[in-house]
Amino acid sequence: MFPAKVARAAGSGASVPVECCQVCGHAPLTNVLSLGYMPPVNQMVAIGAVPRQQPWFPTNLLHCGKCDLVQLGLAVDPTIIFPPEYPYTSGTTKLLRDNFAELHAEASAMLKLGPQDLVIDIGSNDGTLLSNFKSHRVLGIEPTEVGKIAASRGIPTLQRYFTPETAAEVRREHGPARVVTAANCFAHIEDVHAIVEGILELLGPDGVFISESHYLIGLLDTLQYDTVYHEHLRYYSLNSLANLLQMHGLEVFHARPIPTHGGSIRVYAARRGVQPVNDSVAKMLASEPRGAAMVARLNSFRDEVVLSKLRLFAMIRDLKEAGAHICGISAPSRASTLVNYVGLDEGIIDYVCEIAGSLKIGKCMPGTSIPVVEESRLFTDQPDAAIIFSWHIADELAPKLRAKGYRGKLITPLPVPREL
Repeated sequence: MFPAKVARAAGSGASVPVECCQVCGHAPLTNVLSLGYMPPVNQMVAIGAVPRQQPWFPTNLLHCGKCDLVQLGLAVDPTIIFPPEYPYTSGTTKLLRDNFAELHAEASAMLKLGPQDLVIDIGSNDGTLLSNFKSHRVLGIEPTEVGKIAASRGIPTLQRYFTPETAAEVRREHGPARVVTAANCFAHIEDVHAIVEGILELLGPDGVFISESHYLIGLLDTLQYDTVYHEHLRYYSLNSLANLLQMHGLEVFHARPIPTHGGSIRVYAARRGVQPVNDSVAKMLASEPRGAAMVARLNSFRDEVVLSKLRLFAMIRDLKEAGAHICGISAPSRASTLVNYVGLDEGIIDYVCEIAGSLKIGKCMPGTSIPVVEESRLFTDQPDAAIIFSWHIADELAPKLRAKGYRGKLITPLPVPREL
């Protein structure tokens, strides 16, 4: 019924080409966009380390003509993509903290959650999402060392990759879950059908699965090619996501766009017939391009990406010809794609600033020797220009940078390069 899973030896470093649709099994897939070879976005080396060979992988977007899923053309071994020293923590971003607090308020009211209800978060990271549910029973499942941060905050966390076997173990030890969440990770795990079966194993009869993922339509509309990297195996429209869940007897009963990561989608699903279906589902589905309309939109996206790269490089060229010193603001995963696709290096970008406490400080941007430094250097050096790599939250960052005393130019690279 489901596409066959390509076997790989755990931790082998093997990469597996995606030759058929990860959801419906259709082949062949159509190439939408190639960003060339890219390093893993969270594999960062220490500043000053002796250069050593690092893995780089092809980065292609493919489209399924049958179910309209857009997907990456290569599945890289997750032990490479999510190393134990994984440096990303969701709690450092105010927009995410606010979003997870709002998710808790919405889900609690909609589902009438009680103190004994079990809430499980897959890919729980530093526990920021679950911290909002601490009046209920909670459990995080997180494969990287970041899970220890959650545990230190009193959030029980199982440091494990999520698999059907993990789900069965959790169900035996903790009982059925009323809510299972997967925020910004449901598109990351390779064997998605096994993952959905694992989620079904966790859910009680009235259980609800809540996912948050980058939204394909928003990605296309705002030219977010920088969110294309090897962690993100799939780019869901509501149509493609609902199709996946329906294959396992799950029905989407509420969906809406949310602002995180420059535009995401929050989707509620339960076993068919358990929850009344909200009008939001039909409205969002009706607004999405499908078939020939989706193909045309993807082709337009590809052309716009190339022009965007040229425009940004032209703006930076003009600054450098005038003798400008340029730095970067923030080092999110998406910055790695932009830096490497556009061709920025330490001769162009002097350094990238991160807020104090970031695990990325003291390391280099992936694939380059651009150092990541503490934000205070921006205010002492006063470089001529700063590119905000977290451009999707530039409206939040820019006033703070000005208030702290930065006087240079602030530039956002996407969707159109411009000075704020």
